[in-house]
Amino acid sequence: MSKIVVLFNLKPGVSVADYEKFARETDLPIVNRLPSVRSFEVLKSQGLLGGGTAPFQYIEIIDLNSLEQLGQDVSTETMQKVAATFQSMADNPQFIVTESL
Repeated sequence: MSKIVVLFNLKPGVSVADYEKFARETDLPIVNRLPSVRSFEVLKSQGLLGGGTAPFQYIEIIDLNSLEQLGQDVSTETMQKVAATFQSMADNPQFIVTESL
């Protein structure tokens, strides 16, 4: 099964409180209801093991039932609005498609 890992920082001027409210109240519930998604979580980085600041503030992990179905799911009007809000807050997010070894 595939997983998508998203690494990102917030855009300048976007508050942590505003992003985290969006993640908790909108992004997580809606994405977790998509047929293509087995589970979706948003993680806030705490720093690097051994010390130092992590290069990304947030990590999303989307565990998929179907990568093909995801394409259909994200084309809905609701998901287009969610994606637009995310893109307005996230600074150059990196979407990495993975598979288990």
